[in-house]
Amino acid sequence: MSRTSSSDSSNHASSTPADSSADSSEDPSADSSADASDRKTRITVLVALGANLVIAVAKAVGGLLAGSPALLSEAAHSVADSLNEVFLLAALRRSRRPADQRHPFGYGKERFFWSLLAAVGIFVMGGCFSFFQGIEALRSGAEESHSGYVAGLIVLGVALLAEGASLLRALHQVRGQRGSAAEGLRDPALRTVVAEDGTAVLGVTLAMIGMALHMVTGQVVWEAAASMGIGALLVYVAYRLGRDARDQLIGQAADPELSGRIRALLEAQPEIDSVESLLTMQLGLHSTLVAARVDLVPGLDSEEVEDVAVRIKRSVAHLIPEADQIFLDVTDARALAADRAGETESPAATGERGGA
Repeated sequence: MSRTSSSDSSNHASSTPADSSADSSEDPSADSSADASDRKTRITVLVALGANLVIAVAKAVGGLLAGSPALLSEAAHSVADSLNEVFLLAALRRSRRPADQRHPFGYGKERFFWSLLAAVGIFVMGGCFSFFQGIEALRSGAEESHSGYVAGLIVLGVALLAEGASLLRALHQVRGQRGSAAEGLRDPALRTVVAEDGTAVLGVTLAMIGMALHMVTGQVVWEAAASMGIGALLVYVAYRLGRDARDQLIGQAADPELSGRIRALLEAQPEIDSVESLLTMQLGLHSTLVAARVDLVPGLDSEEVEDVAVRIKRSVAHLIPEADQIFLDVTDARALAADRAGETESPAATGERGGA
């Protein structure tokens, strides 16, 4: 279709974030499903928080009484996890706030911000302190009494049971999240709890092995090595969680499979001659922005373009419920190719870029 037709139709078929979201928010089942998922995640986080608070106190008391660097490292680990669960609870509450004038796309990315803070907490309070405890034990040569060993191992045994129960709760929710483990791990809060609990189980196991070898051999190097091993494990987990949160905050595209389904739907529309580009970005756990530049078949007037745009946006929203921000840019493929080749003035300069 001609450039003039494209730009004229855009005056009649322009859309705003509010218009797009209104089209896709008519299905109450999507909102209720998201609310139910958040409630389950909140319970999982609260279970992990309760377990970590109790375990942190037990580990700290046991570590101080026994003078165990591995036990004190695990206490720092549990304190870091407890603070991180508070961050995650804040993320669950704040990310559900509705869009407003200052944040027209909503607050979904708050979930990723608080998850980034949780990763920093794991790195600083857990990983760095564990390395410090291991180095300090090697430098000073910590010694423990037999009763101290026994008390420490008992505390770690109880911690292993509690952390294991919390991990099983989180994994159960992941498997039940829309029937797919990968889908469940899309939630940064739930992903962080699984990572924390899994790391805690491995960390407690390392601490128990280090304490047992220290008790048998009398060499503190085993317990110091366990403490530094816990630190390395926490640093790695913090790096992975922080990297994922960073990607989401910067603006990560939707899953390639989901983008492929959207492109296939657009290309199947009889009024669309070609899909010139398709851009997606995750705005939150249940919110995705979709922006497509399409070339329509010739002969459509402005009212037909508007009707087509509305119908296509509703089709995309029905196929992808989380696609609550949908924009169509109607363009002329031949003129666009010329623009890219530098043969004509760009649409931004002429003001002729269409939108629907």
